[in-house]
Amino acid sequence: MPRSMLVKDHMATEVVTLHPGMEILRAAQLLISCDISGAPVLDQHGRLTGVLTERDCMKVALQAGYHGEPGGLVRDYMTADPVVVSPDDTILEMAERFIKEKYRRYPVLDGGRLVGVISRRDVMRAMGHHYPA
Repeated sequence: MPRSMLVKDHMATEVVTLHPGMEILRAAQLLISCDISGAPVLDQHGRLTGVLTERDCMKVALQAGYHGEPGGLVRDYMTADPVVVSPDDTILEMAERFIKEKYRRYPVLDGGRLVGVISRRDVMRAMGHHYPA
């Protein structure tokens, strides 16, 4: 019997999160050490306020190159109000979004709370399980 083709059954639920007031260099090191290309940013109440990506972190290096020492807070570099998806969205809907949009991952919200992250790789794995060679 084929596995479910819903986001909730293929998303990562063990998610590294950041805080808006975190020092950007510390956040970048966390992304590097966890070998991830981005992470959701949650406020003190656990609400999603943004996403910090490798691209955002590269702005830190660029700014340092032009203005001296790198630094600042996650809130200064993150992408605010990120596009989110639902746990009940389908993998096929996600495949379409990944083709049409520039994002590599989407936060998954259920009732306004972060419940996971779905990435391009997760969608590829789901399709591989559903349509084995």
